Amino acid sequence: MRNVPETMKALVAYGKGNYRLEMKYPTPSCGPDDIIIRTEGCGVCAGDLKCYHGAAMFWGDEVQPAWVEPPFIPGHEFLGHIVEKGENVKDFELGERITADQIVPCGTCRFCRSGRYWMCQPHAIFGFQEGNNGGMAEYVRYPKTSVLSRVPEDMPLEKALLIEPYGCSKHAVDRAQIRNEDVVVISGAGTLGLGMITYARMQNPSRLIVLDMIDNRLEKAKEFGADLVMNPGKEDVTAKVLELTDGYGCDIYIEATGHPSSVQQGLNMIRKLGRFVEFSVFGEPATVDWSIIGDRKELDILGSHLSPYCYPFVIENIVSGKLKTEGVVSRTFPIEEWEKAFEHATGKYGDFKVAITFE
Repeated sequence: MRNVPETMKALVAYGKGNYRLEMKYPTPSCGPDDIIIRTEGCGVCAGDLKCYHGAAMFWGDEVQPAWVEPPFIPGHEFLGHIVEKGENVKDFELGERITADQIVPCGTCRFCRSGRYWMCQPHAIFGFQEGNNGGMAEYVRYPKTSVLSRVPEDMPLEKALLIEPYGCSKHAVDRAQIRNEDVVVISGAGTLGLGMITYARMQNPSRLIVLDMIDNRLEKAKEFGADLVMNPGKEDVTAKVLELTDGYGCDIYIEATGHPSSVQQGLNMIRKLGRFVEFSVFGEPATVDWSIIGDRKELDILGSHLSPYCYPFVIENIVSGKLKTEGVVSRTFPIEEWEKAFEHATGKYGDFKVAITFE
């Protein structure tokens, strides 16, 4: 006898822009190594929006194959309580509150075997393939190789929903290898940027500068630890950074906007031998003069993907308050209002993080 109903409410992606709310979608089955959770909430990521609108990195184009496998249930920023588990699951008990890394590693490829599971070659991620449905549904299956973390019961949902994005933020900042003499620029003060700001502040850089086109985001950036904030739409931020650094440029530039202009901006303001960290998911190609990277500045260009080994630190420091979270999850919607949630997640109404929640 199952502990869960046979059907559930779920948002299902059938194609580009073809997302439908299903009121009686089959509940995931529980194999001997699986865990089924009842979802508390699921954040709406910029990647979810770009996938919905048909970005080529998800659906493919003439130069890259499709990565998504419809029909699938979107959402990778989710958590919930265990309501069913397979007979082989010994480390977790019914009723525990858990979350998982976005990726479901295969456990056998070269990357998984060497501990670099976040770059797993098959690269199954919750919320993009039919076999690993995401959190925009009442129930979700965690397969055997899921990277699970316990979530304290007393952690408010609006804080717990930030575990996944803040994990990504931490990994990006770790890639930057900030030292206390560094002038650091973070471009973008959305949810991921704010996570980077509050964590970068813990690294004690010489100066932490934040750029964004939206003033209320810059206000929040100051609250979260930025020394200086600037709006590229209102002033020449490259000239200002050069002026502040005796004409050399910033030591580290972290790109967290997903807009091609921010990439060029960073290449212009970073010093020779500087470190550029690219985090974003882009909705369109970013074209730059690569001679800046090589012949002119000899830059270190680093990518940042997902949040390996970050969840325990993030959970501990959200609980302690060292990672600031106040006001980041600004609005929640029931699954029936998913279209409103997606619209608000664009930021057009001033929201940072929007989530879908389940009673």
